[in-house]
Amino acid sequence: MDEEYVEAVLSLVERVPAGRVTTYGALADAVGRGGPRLAGRVMSLYGGSVPWWRVVRADGSPAPCHDGEAATLLRAEGAPVRPSGRLDMAQALWLPRLDGHGDEAGAGGAGVGAR
Repeated sequence: MDEEYVEAVLSLVERVPAGRVTTYGALADAVGRGGPRLAGRVMSLYGGSVPWWRVVRADGSPAPCHDGEAATLLRAEGAPVRPSGRLDMAQALWLPRLDGHGDEAGAGGAGVGAR
């Protein structure tokens, strides 16, 4: 895994607004290479300095590490969490773009781009 890829993923995660989330797959799509597992590996190894709790699985499940801290942090930010503990992706999804913007208006449709 090269440094450029790591920096690209981390810079995208830094831009996810509080109360919103993105997915490992959306990060990989925005970077233009790799996949959800590689983006997840970046987060596992280097994600401690960015808001790692704002990156979730495509089904809206927050990261299970850190004894459930991700769910606690997301709730504190006002993210729409369903009773199941998963995020309401239709409301919470933020799709990153490398050009410095994101989908500020929402997902545009349930699950669009969430892989």
